[in-house]
Amino acid sequence: MPLYPMLIKPALHVKVWGGRRLNTVLNIPLPTDEPYGESWEFHDTATVANGEYAGRTLSDLLKEFGHDLVGADNDPAEGFPLLAKFLDASDWLSVQVHPNDEQARELEGDPRGKTEAWYVLASTPGAKLVKAIQPGTSREAMAQAIRDNKLEDLLVYAEVVPGDVLLNNAGGVHALGPGIMIYEIQQSSDVTYRLYDWGRMDLDGKPRTLHIDKGVKVSNLEVVPEITHTAGNNMPIVEIVQSPYFITLLHQLSARNGTHITLDTHGSRFHILTCIEGAAVAAAGDSSVELKMGQTALIPAALGAYTLSGTARILRSFQAG
Repeated sequence: MPLYPMLIKPALHVKVWGGRRLNTVLNIPLPTDEPYGESWEFHDTATVANGEYAGRTLSDLLKEFGHDLVGADNDPAEGFPLLAKFLDASDWLSVQVHPNDEQARELEGDPRGKTEAWYVLASTPGAKLVKAIQPGTSREAMAQAIRDNKLEDLLVYAEVVPGDVLLNNAGGVHALGPGIMIYEIQQSSDVTYRLYDWGRMDLDGKPRTLHIDKGVKVSNLEVVPEITHTAGNNMPIVEIVQSPYFITLLHQLSARNGTHITLDTHGSRFHILTCIEGAAVAAAGDSSVELKMGQTALIPAALGAYTLSGTARILRSFQAG
């Protein structure tokens, strides 16, 4: 059976800071009344929802199809190198930092670190996030502020609105604030050093673990990243983010821009398609899949040329290079 455009069933995660907007805004079914904070749209743990391979996980398919699925430049044994999520924050996420590739290998024995980017889908008026530590802060002062439960005094905050983009390079201290819903594209790594959790208890009533030594060690204390504003850009293709690890473009299919576009994996790059408005059909050869709002599809690397048709806003993420 040949490969085809695969609709992905996400993996849902309950979080103490989560809410219900994954369902009310994006139409993602939530199985219980608990606070859901993350929908892992694309990851090794996600399962295929259509066609011959329905019910199989992406990690299982990688064992069978290898480079045809993930691309020639990747090692199938290391899983997919990218992870895409929706996040719904009804409260502050913990203040976090992630190591780079070299640090992840040194400190955790992991093959990759984590650079990530946030694209704001929805926000309440005045909603803020954390994008850095105040420049000039020493590592000693940062560590002491964490121990004194005062790190929030050293953080750099920014208000955001839908269409805003923040690239959190590895080493960047960051936190998502209440009222914000995002699409996140990242290196596929779950190495997270929690620096500060606002004095909060987890769902089990216990404080969550902090990772002060490692977190302070890998933190970049000099760079304050800029937020990119894309709202109001009605062009057919909008660049959302570009990093050495991933590129995300927004395709806006409409009567004005055209309702049909041809894209190409060139046989070497898998594509992640996520619909954030409307609906579209991704078709390759004799196979196709419909993408509705809140749904994600994988275009395997080996498929080559394919088309997107419909009236929709589609985020397309793929590896750089």
